[in-house]
Amino acid sequence: MLSSELIQLSSEAVDPSWKIGGYIDVETTGLDPTREEVIELALLLFAYDPVTGRICGILDEYVGLREPAVPISADAAAVHGLTEEIVRGKRLDLERVRGMAARAELLVAHNAQFDRSFVERLIPEVSSKTWLCSMSGIGWRRKGYVSRRLQDLLKVHGIAVERAHRAEDDVRAAVRLLTCGGHEGVSYFQEMLLGTLRRHRSTAR
Repeated sequence: MLSSELIQLSSEAVDPSWKIGGYIDVETTGLDPTREEVIELALLLFAYDPVTGRICGILDEYVGLREPAVPISADAAAVHGLTEEIVRGKRLDLERVRGMAARAELLVAHNAQFDRSFVERLIPEVSSKTWLCSMSGIGWRRKGYVSRRLQDLLKVHGIAVERAHRAEDDVRAAVRLLTCGGHEGVSYFQEMLLGTLRRHRSTAR
């Protein structure tokens, strides 16, 4: 199984041929993006080799909390542990998030449809980005994994998370998961890239 620890890259260590990806995760007041709101957002920028699909290291990270205008549902709080007391008075640095997202060639999330629907309300510009889904864009069931849930996948890959369902911890762990892969030597991230290229080619015909 392929796997590597994430390293922090200096600007001098970045190869000009590499591209930038962004892994994003949000925690929310509830599940409905038309009524609920983001209360935590994490974005991690990583460099990757577009030829091999290798994730080369971390370029930048941001995590922030946000006080919502609606209550945090009991079901949501039971998952991520965030309370109204914890987020009171907090604001996201949306300018920084916007600038980081602009640098990324693509954005990745686990269950990207969910995260994208919330992030687009805060930063409409991300709607023009290419989004990849690490839940549906990888053939987890075909590989023999019973569950596609992020925490279950992290566990079976031996990736420990100190605070499950918190955006910062989940983002770092998820990018580490993408560096793993099967015995054929293809990382999960490369599998997602290849799948995206095939879909683009088929729609361009």
